[in-house]
Amino acid sequence: MSRYASRSTEVILRQISHWIDNKLVDWPTDNWGDVYDPATGLVQAQVALASKEQVDAAVQSSRAALETWRNVSLAKRTAIMFKFRDLVAANRDDIAKMLVSEHGKVFSDAVGEVQRGLEVIEFACGIPQLIKGEFSENVSTSVDTYSIRQPVGIVAGITPFNFPAMVPMWMYPIAIACGNVFLLKPSEKDPTAAMFPAELFAEAGLPDGVLNVIHGDKVAVDTILRHPDIGAVSFVGSTPVAKHVYEEGTAAGKRVAALGGAKNHMVVLPDADMDLAADAAVGAACGSAGERCMAISVLVTVGDAADRLLPLIQDRMENIKVAAGMDDGAEMGPLITEQHRDKVGGYIDVGIDEGAKLLADGRDLVEDDGFFVGPTLFDAVTAEMSIYKDEIFGPVLSTVRVDTYDQAMKLIDDNPWANGVAIFTNDGGAARKFQNEVQVGMIGVNVPIPVPVSYHSFGGWKNSLFGDARMYGMEGVAFYTRLKVITSRWPDPAHRGVDLGFPQLT
Repeated sequence: MSRYASRSTEVILRQISHWIDNKLVDWPTDNWGDVYDPATGLVQAQVALASKEQVDAAVQSSRAALETWRNVSLAKRTAIMFKFRDLVAANRDDIAKMLVSEHGKVFSDAVGEVQRGLEVIEFACGIPQLIKGEFSENVSTSVDTYSIRQPVGIVAGITPFNFPAMVPMWMYPIAIACGNVFLLKPSEKDPTAAMFPAELFAEAGLPDGVLNVIHGDKVAVDTILRHPDIGAVSFVGSTPVAKHVYEEGTAAGKRVAALGGAKNHMVVLPDADMDLAADAAVGAACGSAGERCMAISVLVTVGDAADRLLPLIQDRMENIKVAAGMDDGAEMGPLITEQHRDKVGGYIDVGIDEGAKLLADGRDLVEDDGFFVGPTLFDAVTAEMSIYKDEIFGPVLSTVRVDTYDQAMKLIDDNPWANGVAIFTNDGGAARKFQNEVQVGMIGVNVPIPVPVSYHSFGGWKNSLFGDARMYGMEGVAFYTRLKVITSRWPDPAHRGVDLGFPQLT
């Protein structure tokens, strides 16, 4: 069957266009991207990919909206944000179904994704408190100094395929609440879940042009990075692209937050609760088919922990139901594209060739229909192997055995990525030592995926983050605002002969 075939008698592909000035625009183009249903392998839609001139037209819309929006009161901005929050909550399941359809993750994962985005919207609803400046009276005689935070202006977000609803929501609610206008360039692989919330924001009362969504490939990305009217860019994606975004954006004078890839380790000490650790490892490695920048991809077992832990993990992996995301009981869905499925399968081949011991083989699920790869478990992995060094971005868990805690620490600290890490132990002293010493940005203690809540901030170290700007939380507020400090002195009215109607102060 052709990948363009339909199960009906007539092929009708949905076309996805851009969202500009609170409406869909069908700009002419010959450049289209295919949007697949990962569970069937069939093309279900085509998305228009913008030219350089079309990106510029979107920026001009943003510029026109900025002059009004930046002066809208905090009370009005907050009211719109609260209404948007309610609309997203009311449509949570619909957004989740869009995620299942185009990304492939199971419905429960998709609902969780929307919830984590919703939490940042709720954080942004508190913008009147979050954006307050500071005031110091009488820093010198009759002189006061105070600070205010003002919007950057036109800001842009370039977001990945793996969380097409959540990651944009980590950006634009805070940016818009701070008085900026936002240009979103979501992944062209699964764009609908980014489009629908923009419609909800318009329904909430957001003025035209404050949130524009434009689709595109590298042409669109590079146009955004070099556009003179865009003041800041947020990015989440692979490390090579994050490095490109950071270098190009900063060279063009922009403020850039570029979050890159990961190779997250989970350390299991011999005293850990092995059932808890097994559940955590499987969920963190296989959830969303391993297509998470916070997924656990390396299991580091200390001492004899592997001998007790790996049979539990293997048993759990064998019982995971891998199916289309809306199927009853589905626990893991397909990968995003055929190319990515083949890449992950290729890494499994390489792991075997390099000498790792395959305990669970996800290639058993590779078929012509759908982009499925099953849970995969390796033992006897070393730091020289490709499956250890490379970000696979699939449901592949590699086990590295070490003898001591210090060896586990060295393994992690020698890794070029430093996004997230976890330790499983019942020893409080060991956990405290680990969180104090490990050179990683986000740490879980008996928590496998330590994604911070919305009022903290998300970001790694080393090659997982370029620049020093993290996502959402107070660091997000700081990123989307510029600090202005004012020092003022007003002459005493008594010195100017002004009668205030009450006795003059001396």
